[in-house]
Amino acid sequence: MSLQLYNTFSGKKEPFTPLQAGKVGMYVCGVTVYDYCHVGHARVMVVFDVIYRWLKASGYDVNYVRNFTDVDDKIIARAAEQNIDIQSLTNNMIDAFHVDADALNCLRPSLEPRATAHIPTMIRMIETLIERQSAYVSDSGDVLYAVRSFESYGQLSGKDIDDLESGSRVDVDHQKRDPLDFVLWKQAKEGEPSWASPWGHGRPGWHIECSAMSCEYLGKTFDIHGGGMDLKFPHHENEIAQACAANDGEFARYWLHNGFVNINAEKMSKSLGNFFTIREVTEKYHPEVLRMFVLGTHYRSPLDFSDAALDASKAALNRLYETKRRIMDMPTINVEPNPSFVAALNDDFNTPEALAELFECSRRINKALNEGQKADKDIAHFTSMTALLAILQASSDVWFQGGIDDNHDIDTLIMERTEAKKERDFARADAIRDKLSAQGIILEDGINGTTWKKR
Repeated sequence: MSLQLYNTFSGKKEPFTPLQAGKVGMYVCGVTVYDYCHVGHARVMVVFDVIYRWLKASGYDVNYVRNFTDVDDKIIARAAEQNIDIQSLTNNMIDAFHVDADALNCLRPSLEPRATAHIPTMIRMIETLIERQSAYVSDSGDVLYAVRSFESYGQLSGKDIDDLESGSRVDVDHQKRDPLDFVLWKQAKEGEPSWASPWGHGRPGWHIECSAMSCEYLGKTFDIHGGGMDLKFPHHENEIAQACAANDGEFARYWLHNGFVNINAEKMSKSLGNFFTIREVTEKYHPEVLRMFVLGTHYRSPLDFSDAALDASKAALNRLYETKRRIMDMPTINVEPNPSFVAALNDDFNTPEALAELFECSRRINKALNEGQKADKDIAHFTSMTALLAILQASSDVWFQGGIDDNHDIDTLIMERTEAKKERDFARADAIRDKLSAQGIILEDGINGTTWKKR
């Protein structure tokens, strides 16, 4: 099956046909660099890393652009709180972002442009919008986009412009011709960073950044634009309005949005204060556990964050690492890609189905080895699948060197041993018993199940 993408713009799955055969241009909205990244950001990183890896594995030459917003009200406020200059703050946070992304086994994009390095590009786009009467200079000197000048406004998010305007009248800004109009260029306030422009010193609004930078690096029309579901409106809707009005044509052809990460049934976000940073999570769990947690749910579905979910991801990785340990010294042959795995990722990057095939492959390998048979083809598939998903990147010895962490880990291993015995996988059951024994844990099997005690 050829690659099928769920296009948010059309609301359905579509065959993927790039503008230029063999090449893909992909833009993903990055972070505003004023603080450490949280688990919601981790999901965006991992989701689009998988998409990037799969496009490359499918033979495409991918130009993947992900920006950094490095000037913003939150950045200005945070730098003032810390009594440091804005560039020092943003440099530190970009470095921290890369540490987190690297820990999650995410490849670096082709380009990572910073907003502040592209002010002239944004000014040129704003000038074009004014010339075409899609934007105007307000009485305060700010430049605003005239939303009603773009007839298709609301197509991406499915929102009706009249309903939007009715809701926006609660907080009327009298410098706007219409309540829905949004800022392209804001006049400088004293002490804030600013750049010269035809409208005086100021800085760009948030939405113009991505329209300008994506078109600069990928062209006026490109293949894929992605980001979190929270960006669909108004950010991505505004990007479309700006870019289409400035360039007289189509903008991004396929729009991909990952679902929210929820905690206690609410979206995880800094604004709500209900978030965990990637660093907080990876102090307790290996970063691959967080990556596995993200892969276990389809990227468009909500993802429910909890310690129990992370523990389940850790246990799943333990099983896979046990298989890796058994095959680590075995040669790998060249085979055609696993067809079920390929079909899963070609079906809108269905990582849960891809993982299901990986675990099935692991089961076949262990069964064959237990029966003294070869498993060369499955071993090759297992190795290639884990590489494409960027899991099992540590050696098995390193993965398990921490030993048994707590009672929960012991109980999890006992459950795995019980399942192995039910499946008559006695080699695996014995390996788990031996592992626990090496850590001073003695198992006692009885009619009511297995109990344990420390030696």
